[in-house]
Amino acid sequence: MIKKKFIAFPVAIALLVGAVTGCGSTAPTEPKEAVTTEAPATAAQAENSATEEKTEDAATEATSAEETENESAAEGTFAESEEEIVVKGITARSDEMRDISAVDLVAEMEAGFNMGNALDAHSEHDTTVASETSWGNPAITKEMVDTVCEKGFDSIRFPITWYNHVGPAPDYTVDPAWMDRVEEVVNYALDDGMYVLIDMHHEESWRIPTADKIDAADAESIAIWKQIAERFKDYGDHLIFEGLNEPRTKGSKEEWNGGTGEERKFVNQLNKSFVETVRATGGNNEKRLLVLTTYGGSNVPAALGQLEIPEGDEHLAVAIHAYEPYAFTFASGESWELFRWDGTHNTDIDQVMLRLKVNFLDKGIPVLLTEYGAVNKDENTAEVEKWVSAYVMRASLKGIPCFWWDNGTYNTEGEKFAILDRRNLSWYREEVVDAIIRESYKR
Repeated sequence: MIKKKFIAFPVAIALLVGAVTGCGSTAPTEPKEAVTTEAPATAAQAENSATEEKTEDAATEATSAEETENESAAEGTFAESEEEIVVKGITARSDEMRDISAVDLVAEMEAGFNMGNALDAHSEHDTTVASETSWGNPAITKEMVDTVCEKGFDSIRFPITWYNHVGPAPDYTVDPAWMDRVEEVVNYALDDGMYVLIDMHHEESWRIPTADKIDAADAESIAIWKQIAERFKDYGDHLIFEGLNEPRTKGSKEEWNGGTGEERKFVNQLNKSFVETVRATGGNNEKRLLVLTTYGGSNVPAALGQLEIPEGDEHLAVAIHAYEPYAFTFASGESWELFRWDGTHNTDIDQVMLRLKVNFLDKGIPVLLTEYGAVNKDENTAEVEKWVSAYVMRASLKGIPCFWWDNGTYNTEGEKFAILDRRNLSWYREEVVDAIIRESYKR
């Protein structure tokens, strides 16, 4: 354990001046993969879902008002003072597989970090282990992971792309060198005592949830997850499998708006096959925490409401992505883009948290926000610090661990989500990082 002192600034009162119903916030464009966090939804599509969200908001208005009041009280306690918070830091590795529920395991997790655009970097023309650096980031090292862990992040997500490292149907055999590299990186974090999530990332070229593609997609997904599960079946409960990252039909009208009813049904099929495949491999995988997701990882009401959680398995959780509000977290160049955080859009965050509570938490299903973050806009670090304090505080009050999306991009063109300088093992926007840790450890 490491004791760290943080300064809590009196920004909280200003952060909750917004009304109970906030403005909409969704993504206008899909980002480019080589510098990507994949955007939630388009501005036009946000209008399409406005009626649906208004209905949901009306149905939960009383609950929202009560919870906003509670969160206001919590924020109001943050006077300007020096706080001492004990962070975990590097701890002993645990290979134990405890028979504890998903709720209990997720409750142990504090602050999460994505080592993005590394193992998920991909190209159809590069099928070797060297693809890890093909998007410009250095290869992941033990020292990188140590730096993340020592700062207070006790959980790390390694996005991984598999399609360019597998053989042909029907076996879809994973390249042994790629599997070895994935295992090496996983062990970097497990050796620090961290919780580790691995997934299947950027697989949209083949994993298409439509009637004419679902059978082939399901077969390939099953084949790959069976191999992953077999390789890691003896690992302890600090290793977590996330079955699908943002499963969707690229380029479709509803790509970032929660999909169609049929597409959501096929995502349920992929989730179900993932669970059955992993469980069937036996060993510690019978009790391993498995994480399911919605169409596109979306938090819109239709996607959340249609997600099916297999019954009788208490080792399941839900992963959601929420870059809220998009006008602040991305650099869109649109007239409605936000550069300052004055609290008037706090209710955009409140609405997301309320949806997760109603759809999952109230039913005993834990949630992980496996992607969130805000880009650097002309060094607006102070504004991002205020935003992330409000965001993570709200998630922490609900018991939801958050995983900042770091794509390694900060001083170059692209979506500037980076907070870790991977080459120099230091931190960009350290005030933002400190706010993440401070608010994560308060829950």
